[in-house]
Formats: sequence, structure tokens, C-alpha cells
Amino acid sequence: QVQLAESGGGLVQAGDSLRLSCVASGLTFSTYSMGWFRQAPGKEREFVAAIAWNGASTTYADSVKGRFTISRDNAKNTVSLQMNSLKPEDTAVYYCAAARYGRHWSISKADYGSWGQGTQVTVSS
Repeated sequence: QVQLAESGGGLVQAGDSLRLSCVASGLTFSTYSMGWFRQAPGKEREFVAAIAWNGASTTYADSVKGRFTISRDNAKNTVSLQMNSLKPEDTAVYYCAAARYGRHWSISKADYGSWGQGTQVTVSS
């Protein structure tokens, strides 16, 4: 059974930084592409960032490009999201997700088959 556990959320002010982490178990982590998504109140869950199974490729939503960085440590079964220059509109529950088909990676939430419980990020103005 795949388990994904996020941590690192919190309440910060605009301009601050946060680092989210997600520890995975129950899968051969090094063969799965991973993604981060977020969901604000009353909105659909949206793509934030994704990283290929080997870390060789990354992609970001336009809204976070240049501010957020996704990374992974396959030795520790961990994927992280470094968030800098946070804005109030970044406020959301952030979820990590494992690709449904292993190495295949995507910006579509339909292509992710396992999800964590989420961690709340709140950015005050």
C-alpha cells in the first residue's frame, strides 16, 4: 500500500519561504515520477510542479515558476518543494502525488494514482 506523508506547511507572511517535504513508502520510489498539487478553498485542485523519476526533468505551473523548486532524494524516498517569495494567493492545501504509471509524468492530476493527506500553507499579506 502506497503511503505519502507531507510535512512543512504553516502560516507565513508574504515574501517568506517554506519547504514542504513528502516521504513515500510502499512503492519503489526511484521508479515513480512525482508531483505537487494544491487546492484553495472553493477551487479545483491544481498542478504546481512535477519531477521525473530520475530527477532529470522538472516542470512548473506558470504561477509558481521562478519561485518554487521541486527536488527529490531517491535514497530517502523524499520529494520536496522549496517555496520562496510566497504570496497570499499561494494559500492552499498542498498535496504530493505519485504518478499512476511509474516513470510517466504529467501535469494532469488524472495521471497521479496515489496522494498524500495534504499540508496547509497559509500566506498572510
